[in-house]
Amino acid sequence: MADVTQRFNPRLDQIAVSMIRQFDERVSNIPNILKLTLGEPDFNTPEHVKQAGISAIEQNYSHYTGMAGIEELRKVAARFVHDKYKLSYDFQSEVLVSIGVTEGISASLISVLEAGDKVILPSPIFPGYEPIITLTGAEPIYIDTSTNDFVLSPEALEKTLQKHGEDVKAIVLNYPSNPTGVTYSRGEVKAIADVVKKYPVFVISDEVYSELTYEGEHVSIAEYAREQTILLNGLSKSHAMTGWRLGLIFAPEALTKQIIKTHQYLVTSAVTSAQMAAVEALSAGIDDALPMREEYRKRRDFVYEQLQCLGYEVVKPTGAFYIFAKIPEGYKQDSMAFCVDLAEKESLAIIPGAAFGLGGQGYVRISYAASMEDLKDAMQRIEHYMENNKMA
Repeated sequence: MADVTQRFNPRLDQIAVSMIRQFDERVSNIPNILKLTLGEPDFNTPEHVKQAGISAIEQNYSHYTGMAGIEELRKVAARFVHDKYKLSYDFQSEVLVSIGVTEGISASLISVLEAGDKVILPSPIFPGYEPIITLTGAEPIYIDTSTNDFVLSPEALEKTLQKHGEDVKAIVLNYPSNPTGVTYSRGEVKAIADVVKKYPVFVISDEVYSELTYEGEHVSIAEYAREQTILLNGLSKSHAMTGWRLGLIFAPEALTKQIIKTHQYLVTSAVTSAQMAAVEALSAGIDDALPMREEYRKRRDFVYEQLQCLGYEVVKPTGAFYIFAKIPEGYKQDSMAFCVDLAEKESLAIIPGAAFGLGGQGYVRISYAASMEDLKDAMQRIEHYMENNKMA
């Protein structure tokens, strides 16, 4: 029998299943495990949005839509980002509906990159970008932000762009950030945009946590560098719709004309009933995220204060629903070893910071997308672990 197992794309050998998923599966069978691991809102999709999805199925919205998505959804999506973030996009030619932001990331990167290109990634960063970059034959270039409170400085960006020159094809931004919860002020966004506009690079900006911004307003880099920006957003975090797999791509027409080709061959189109539900979410449910955001804020404050009392260094999150905490001296500094030990001894699962690349080692990520009861329990388990596992 012919052996085809050695004939896969050899670049697959350079990537692996996300360490987040690997770790989550590793600890899931521990008895009484309490998991603060995945970026999964613990809220349910708002009832009126669910009913819109049910109604769509009952009305036989079960056929293909156009490649770009339902016109009404693209229209309300353009209105949403205009009303929320002062952005103007033509719904007919500058908005695409994707299967979650994940597919939007893939479609955008595959459309932009070719072998030999370089892509700047401020790190620590969500590990969903590098594998796609690697599969295209491009190379990720990391900028360690851990020494700057996890904020990419314009100086560091400029230095990296100058060093790598025309090889740099794109920069990926993700804010509010997974894993750090840090976001950018208007001045910081403008400063980055001022640098970017001097170079012929794409900005792929993943702003899926935009509605979960705690201090001030969310400012999209598309407001300042529109012609270079591929803006990604979606409903997974704002409307607790992770399983609906509904994302949005906003970009100038010249860019969407290219991205839609990749999008079409990857997925054809997004799920029709989910698109109908999304119309409801972005219109009648335009502010559905606000009560969830206030609950996340209370949880953030609680976990932040508890961790500080236990000796963790933490940059206070200003968005998303994660805390990225530095492991105190006197404990295992290898983040994977620390998290495995914590899971085995206290039945508490949090994510090793090493999963998020350069600058992540020595940190842990805690998701506070969990009930206050679970968070109180988790903090007690961490406290017990800290009391009994300090190294000599």
